Amino acid sequence: MTNPTPASPPTVRQAPAERTFHGDTVVDEYSWLADKENPETIAYLKAENAWTDRATAHLGELRDRVFNEIRSRTQETDLSVPSRKGAYWYYTRTEEGKQYGIHCRVPVRAGETDPPSTTDQPGEEVLLDGNALAEGKEFFALGTFDVSVDGNWLAYSTDFTGDERFTLRVKDLRTGEVLPDEVPDTSYGSAWSADGSALFYITVDEAWRPYRVWRHTIGRPATDDVIVFEEPDERFWVGVGLTRSEKFVVIDASSKVTSEVRVIPAETPAAEPILIAPREQGVEYSIEHHGHRFLVLHNRDAEDFALAYTSADNPGDWVEMIPHEPGTRLESVDAFARHIVVSQRRAGLTGLRVITDGSTDAYEMEFPEPIYSVGLAGNPEYETATVRISYTSMVTPESVYDVDLTTRSMTLRKRKPVLGGYDPADYEQFREWAQAPDGTQVPISIVARKGTPRDGTAPALLYGYGSYEISVDPYFSVARLSLLDRGVVFAIAHIRGGGEMGRRWYEQGKLLAKRNTFTDFVACAQTLVRKEWTSADRLVARGGSAGGLLMGAVANLAPEAFAAIVAEVPFVDPLTSILDPSLPLTVTEWEEWGNPIESAEVYAYMKAYSPYENVGKLPYPKILAMTSLNDTRVQYHEPAKWIARLRAVAPDGDYLLKTEMDSGHSGPSGRYDAWKEEAFVLAWVLDVLGLAGR
Repeated sequence: MTNPTPASPPTVRQAPAERTFHGDTVVDEYSWLADKENPETIAYLKAENAWTDRATAHLGELRDRVFNEIRSRTQETDLSVPSRKGAYWYYTRTEEGKQYGIHCRVPVRAGETDPPSTTDQPGEEVLLDGNALAEGKEFFALGTFDVSVDGNWLAYSTDFTGDERFTLRVKDLRTGEVLPDEVPDTSYGSAWSADGSALFYITVDEAWRPYRVWRHTIGRPATDDVIVFEEPDERFWVGVGLTRSEKFVVIDASSKVTSEVRVIPAETPAAEPILIAPREQGVEYSIEHHGHRFLVLHNRDAEDFALAYTSADNPGDWVEMIPHEPGTRLESVDAFARHIVVSQRRAGLTGLRVITDGSTDAYEMEFPEPIYSVGLAGNPEYETATVRISYTSMVTPESVYDVDLTTRSMTLRKRKPVLGGYDPADYEQFREWAQAPDGTQVPISIVARKGTPRDGTAPALLYGYGSYEISVDPYFSVARLSLLDRGVVFAIAHIRGGGEMGRRWYEQGKLLAKRNTFTDFVACAQTLVRKEWTSADRLVARGGSAGGLLMGAVANLAPEAFAAIVAEVPFVDPLTSILDPSLPLTVTEWEEWGNPIESAEVYAYMKAYSPYENVGKLPYPKILAMTSLNDTRVQYHEPAKWIARLRAVAPDGDYLLKTEMDSGHSGPSGRYDAWKEEAFVLAWVLDVLGLAGR
């Protein structure tokens, strides 16, 4: 490898290594980059960063301008809508100039029913200040933040590198003392016993799989902790939580297609876990405690899921409550003392269905905009007839409502402030439909500033993901205004592999149907051009993680369809990763992508779409790849190898690699650092689109 010169990107050493499966031998010249401990690897990543800095140096002023636009539109000193839990209102506030949230609570005053609405709260108790914890650290993230039922204890866990391995601690909220109790290498999630004497938490195995649930007794050393449950099947991840009723600790074990749930009465934390229903391959279910019963949301003979219940005292047969309705995907169920709220989606839109306990009557909440996203938000209290929801659209900032489930009235508690005179009436949102090669209609959500031309001359950015049944629903973005106000059209391709159109939408974009994800996205791009939203030479594609795989795949499939591609933490060498069961996530991923070790068909199918394995001498669009050194989900070396091979095989292209050296999968952790990262991307996009001077 040589250092970058003022006029050229770095070169990287080739060291051919062979990989043979199913009689097929593949040569990987850059596999050595997977050695994170090799100084040459780090030197190469730093050289790429230096080249990217030089190649984008002319955008410094534009980056600053975009960053300042994001900052100036944001109310930096702000307060979330407080949520009542017992005798306190809990909330998170931010302060101007500080990177992280400050977690607080104030006592509920006599007769007080509405949440406080100002940042100046008498009697405020700071539970955890992220800024103090992060002081002197390049990265900071919380894995769990969990107040005990009696309000006396706080369990919290921290990650200072971005590798999502957390150290768990307990704070006595009565004295402010952080106990010597400390557990390293924990995962997300925790649950308290009813009396606050015991804390349940999760640890991971060598492949970063959450697999053990432990019980910790407050005041005792971690060496005394007891294993409550261990999952031996490497396909399954384990989770733990407390029901809203605070009656049961829930332990769930889930693979991509199968799940199993156990419960422990919260009042007897040392009791053996009770199995709700034994796992059945292909059957997923989750439970919610509701009085004398457990509500069971499941897909047994119900592709889009159905709702049933079983006895809380003696779990057994499931009694139907909401039968399967093809085309209406039931996504979750939340139980309150006198009501049940079901989160669902239909025809590409999210929704909420309310059932009154003891009645067959149900109603669905109605919302005025043609495209939007809605969901429950928080709601820690069980004994309530009011629930909090979050609503947003492509033009409406995040809005928090309290809904009276009896009268159906909605009270707006807060709409995220957008400073600088933002007016939703200045923008328009649309729903288009693209026809995929197999005839499937694929929805596209679009937003643009009013007056943006519809003659093919407008620049556009098309975002996509399309994996794991994760839905990218319409949402508002302050940062996006820096594109819209410069005349850029923004669109989301709701492609198969995601969950926007129900479970079948997901099934048609995974395993041996994964190619549909990529061809759907290309069809969406072509539809935007055909309907004169933009033109191919003015269209940028963007995606991250599995959406980064999408970016790499469409770069090979249809390089002429895009002017540029932004691939963030991109999963661009999927076959190599899925062939190595020692890597984090690999075994659990086989039910999503297939097992190419055992199946020659899966191997050949994945090889045919793997971005890295299919780099060719093609007229690639400009590519910006971004990764993080400490990412445990998508290893940094995948985009590093991809960019190296692109430069070697298609040297006429324009490729950049930017590596965060102190971050994980989600990139920089502080909000100002995240804004700077977004400003970097948007400035590069604007430059590609010829808008750097605007």
